[in-house]
Amino acid sequence: MRCIELLPDLSHCIETVAKQEFWSSVNNYMENGRENAELKDKIELLKAFLESMDFGKLRSESEQYLVQDKRVKFAVYWKEDKPHYEMVVTEEGKF
Repeated sequence: MRCIELLPDLSHCIETVAKQEFWSSVNNYMENGRENAELKDKIELLKAFLESMDFGKLRSESEQYLVQDKRVKFAVYWKEDKPHYEMVVTEEGKF
């Protein structure tokens, strides 16, 4: 897995979006009934991201653009065995 893309909006902050993606992935993993390495890696990355990030900081970074009707995307990935992210901001409707 290279990265996970998370798309917060004014109704759902980055923490909420990450939690929703985490629980959706956990549910899919449990329902699958067999080992799925890619889904397991995704769950591990999301769990580490949720446990280690300063979501107050991430919210303030992203919401300043969201209130300007811009789109924000967080690309979450492993770097040196730790979760990292890059935030990409674009005009509304573009990515």
